[in-house]
Amino acid sequence: MPNTSDLIRKTTFVYPPNLHELDLASMVTMYRSRGEPRKAAPGKMLACALTKELIREGKWWFGLYYSQSSWDSLLTKNAKGVPMTPTEFLAMGKIATSQEPVYREFLEVQLDVSPKLSYLLLNDLKQFGFILEDPQSVLTLSLDGEKALDGLSRRIFEKRFQPDLLFDTLDSDSSSSSHSRASTVNQVSLFT
Repeated sequence: MPNTSDLIRKTTFVYPPNLHELDLASMVTMYRSRGEPRKAAPGKMLACALTKELIREGKWWFGLYYSQSSWDSLLTKNAKGVPMTPTEFLAMGKIATSQEPVYREFLEVQLDVSPKLSYLLLNDLKQFGFILEDPQSVLTLSLDGEKALDGLSRRIFEKRFQPDLLFDTLDSDSSSSSHSRASTVNQVSLFT
């Protein structure tokens, strides 16, 4: 039986573990360029990150390329075509299962990526209607967010979303999340 980390890499998009090393402008540019089609230079080829086959054109994901069929196979049902990762799963899952109000600033430092990337992905989740944010920065999961969370859970774990799956996600990325959290200790809020 494959471990959760292997399953995640084969079934979803994953953010590069050293993405925190980028400056904010580079990170924003790369984040906003996800899914853009890129063509190989004349006389050159690209390789699909999933199938390892050579391709002339591919969709771009943080330096990796995917054929259209590979890209489509990694998209999550009920996610409106938005590429989802275990980090989005964790964000939506924490919002869905919390007994207390989830404040945006708190969640930004609780995810397994840098606060800069957390800020970007929470904005996207909000923009695409998966999460709602009130004037006090309290986050709630929308009906579309519940559907996307369940779709992502089925993609990664092959079962409906359950709160205990959040711990499986946390355990599978413990090395990258501990590094991300360590790098955030010295950071003051970047977006206040």
